[in-house]
Amino acid sequence: MNTGPLAIVVGIPLAWHLGLTAVAYYDAGRVGLEPPRKWAAITFCLPMIGFFIYLFERSELSYEPENDPYRGNNFNIHPSRADDSPLPSRGDDRLSPADDEDDEHSRR
Repeated sequence: MNTGPLAIVVGIPLAWHLGLTAVAYYDAGRVGLEPPRKWAAITFCLPMIGFFIYLFERSELSYEPENDPYRGNNFNIHPSRADDSPLPSRGDDRLSPADDEDDEHSRR
């Protein structure tokens, strides 16, 4: 049996896996996600998915509420569907959908 292709098929993914585990361990200590061993263990025990979990958790460190476009429960709704939504969309001055009904009654 030729061990060259087997070494490539097993060795390259294993090297990537161990490399991602080492990056998570090093970076967690550097950015302040404590304890770094926990993040290395998650990355090691859940190949690839664990590293993405680490990246998502790391991105939460730089969250700034002032720059959050969805702060205040506003979200984009296509104008043709604005009446179907119980929540206010961007640019909607109504406090609630009931305010729109009150405006219609006061106009009559």
